[in-house]
Amino acid sequence: MTAQDFATAMRPEPAEIVDKRAFGADLYAFRLRLLEPGARERFAFQPGQFNMVYAPGVGEVAISISSDPDDFDLEHTIRIVGRTTQVIEAMEPGDVLGLRGPYGRGWPLAEAHGRNLLIVTGGLGCAPVSGAIDYVFRRRASYGHVTILHGVKKSSDLVHRARFLEWRRQPDTTVLLTADQPDRAWRDRSGVVTELFEEAQIDPARTVVLMCGPEVMMRYAIRILRTRGVSDDDLHVSLERNMKCAVGWCGHCQLGPEFVCKDGPIFTVRRLGRLLQVHGL
Repeated sequence: MTAQDFATAMRPEPAEIVDKRAFGADLYAFRLRLLEPGARERFAFQPGQFNMVYAPGVGEVAISISSDPDDFDLEHTIRIVGRTTQVIEAMEPGDVLGLRGPYGRGWPLAEAHGRNLLIVTGGLGCAPVSGAIDYVFRRRASYGHVTILHGVKKSSDLVHRARFLEWRRQPDTTVLLTADQPDRAWRDRSGVVTELFEEAQIDPARTVVLMCGPEVMMRYAIRILRTRGVSDDDLHVSLERNMKCAVGWCGHCQLGPEFVCKDGPIFTVRRLGRLLQVHGL
């Protein structure tokens, strides 16, 4: 990449906020519409890829695209955790921010045609995989049985309950929810998400696994799924790192020989090898 190419790649496209929805405290879905003619075609993406979202004069953050690739607008679910996202939180429909992207590698949804999907998530949002789930259900006939296992720490952390209920109503689908610290109103399972594997029907030869959440959870889940016969080639994880340039130049997101921004954020466990097992890497 030449210096001119790099400068072009780093230039954000203007995008207007056309919708903003809150999911509890500190979590918002922003629907964005690119303003330049032809810009949407340049942002063709696969579920699991991300954009750099730019707050003018402040900075930018890497945010997964949570909408369907066929939608004209782009949706990003943003957790408010730092200075840049705090500025974005204060923005409203009609305001304009910047987008760069899309970046990285997406989920292997084309390769998964005709196979079962096991989707394992943990935490508040898991936006990297929610877009993939919606993608699958819009193309339901192309996939086998879908099993969704989702765990949260506290019952109140289940901010997308309506979405999980909608997924539960889909044909040939199993949705299991669990909370580490359930309250008295909780009606689903109690415990950590990996305990749900005891209830999941897994045919290892036919199953593709999509996983995102805390890395400690994913490490335990990988061990269990290996014992169930799932190949490392069929175990796909979404990783988070401090991504700044998004094109592999700055090195902030380096993971051994890999750069999460351009080689990920979706990796097979086969490709990562032992890297995922090294704490602090």
